[in-house]
Amino acid sequence: MMKIVFTDADTVSTGDLSLSAFAAHGTVIRYGVTAPAEAAERIADADILLCNKTPITAEVLRSAMHLKYIGILATGCNNVDLDEAKRLGITVTNVPGYSTEGVVQLVFTFITELFGNLGKYRASVDAGDWKTSPTFSYFPYPIQGLAGKTIGIVGFGAIGSRVAKVADAFGMRVLVSTRTPKSGYPYEFVDFDTLLRESDIVTLHCPLTSETNGLMNGEAFGKMKKGAALINTSRGPVIDEKALREALDCGKLMGAGLDVLTTEPMAEDCPLFGAPNCIITPHIAWAAVGTRARLLEIAEHNLAAFLEGAPENVVNG
Repeated sequence: MMKIVFTDADTVSTGDLSLSAFAAHGTVIRYGVTAPAEAAERIADADILLCNKTPITAEVLRSAMHLKYIGILATGCNNVDLDEAKRLGITVTNVPGYSTEGVVQLVFTFITELFGNLGKYRASVDAGDWKTSPTFSYFPYPIQGLAGKTIGIVGFGAIGSRVAKVADAFGMRVLVSTRTPKSGYPYEFVDFDTLLRESDIVTLHCPLTSETNGLMNGEAFGKMKKGAALINTSRGPVIDEKALREALDCGKLMGAGLDVLTTEPMAEDCPLFGAPNCIITPHIAWAAVGTRARLLEIAEHNLAAFLEGAPENVVNG
């Protein structure tokens, strides 16, 4: 029987979703979380590795003498040394597209909160302020309509294109900056500087690469509109966090909505902790039960396809 090791199963299910489907393919060993120093020992005799964010370095891979397959339980693949896996003949797959709707939902949750201040109004009503209001309606916190606002989308894959469609339904002007401009869409494809200069909201949907690492830095913030907002549901290192903190502190940006950080869990010295009008959520855009169930379904399908000799969603050639 194949030995299948989950190194960080608690990241996809804490008991609310079953992993039993994978048992049809071998003996399943489940670890809730695996520290980097524990990875080599835990997968030393594994045939199949299933992981989400466990770092799988070249050294770890070289110690796994029986490993044939790695199923990444995510879209991003930067936790696995793909080149070394390829050299060793280990097939690596990911799960693309499973969380598109969840990410889009969180993007607009951030946007509507930043521009509508719903949380502040709820807190005010809960504090009894409406009971003592001299007027039937009061609005001490600014509310801005989204219709007519310009949203700049950096990256135009499945998520970016879906964000554009929803923004269009709000009556927003949509700008897109992407490596490969596409035709047939009713949006404006512009260069990155134009997007920064003209957008009221910049939302990031690009992969983390050497080109996008630190893309949103002090120079980029300096080119943005005063009072614009930044949304990031892609990868934390796309943003220079110290530069963002400065842009928020000085009022250059009106706010930010972030579901990802450079270090996760949040580092003790994270420069964005306590930043003004900065909403930070703990990487939850993908966390809806239905979304995670879809992830596991695709991951099991990927494993079955590999074992049948026709691997799908391979990310290392």
